[in-house]
Amino acid sequence: MHELTTRPAPRNHAVAGRVCDSSVVDPEEVSSTTILVVDDEDSIRDLICDAMSLAGHQTKSAAHGMEALRMLREEHVDLVILDVNMPGADGYEVLSRMRAADDRTPVIILTARQDKHDAKHGFELGADDFVRKPFGIEELVLRVSAILRRTSPAADSSAIEVGSIRLDAASHVVTCDGENIELSPTEYRLLATLMRNAGRLMTKEKLLSQVWGLDGSAETTVVESYVSYLRRKFGDRIVIRTVRTVGYQLLDPQAAS
Repeated sequence: MHELTTRPAPRNHAVAGRVCDSSVVDPEEVSSTTILVVDDEDSIRDLICDAMSLAGHQTKSAAHGMEALRMLREEHVDLVILDVNMPGADGYEVLSRMRAADDRTPVIILTARQDKHDAKHGFELGADDFVRKPFGIEELVLRVSAILRRTSPAADSSAIEVGSIRLDAASHVVTCDGENIELSPTEYRLLATLMRNAGRLMTKEKLLSQVWGLDGSAETTVVESYVSYLRRKFGDRIVIRTVRTVGYQLLDPQAAS
């Protein structure tokens, strides 16, 4: 069995020839943010852990999927960086089990596969971002920071209401006509983005950028898929207008009727 390791943020350390001075790191972020890195390649796992530590995060690591699942059950983790190609339980199986257990911890998928359907499959399982190998370590650090900002309860403590739908950003609770609606992390972010921009036409490119952190030029049907998920869960209590080849607009059902 592979040993799980926990790494505190170092005071001063170099990765790929670059040095991060701990004086530029927010101490509160260091003490409160823990990232689990799951990859069966020691060199990649160690590189990512070092880079995340330099960015001010606590890190834990696992060399295969079953160890990662055990750690997620037993310890607090704020974000998972998860490789797809691992022996035993691969990254997709780990992600699927997490979401089936109602574990909403944000997940960034790493893969060396070139299949264009991989990204769609990962997002449909509930991934928050998707990065192909080889990747730039600085870009990965920025993607981690972006996801942590938008999933932090402190990011927006206000409640939003559109029609009978109420989204409480502080507690991540969504209700409709007083009934709790269970959403995946990605469904929640898409709904929150549409509700904050209710009445506005949101282009597909803007949604890909704000919800998934993807380049707007990415060829994917993930936006269409997740809009359909929201429509199925809310039924006629939600009105998401499709503007063909442009984007989507969330409307108040009463105003739309």
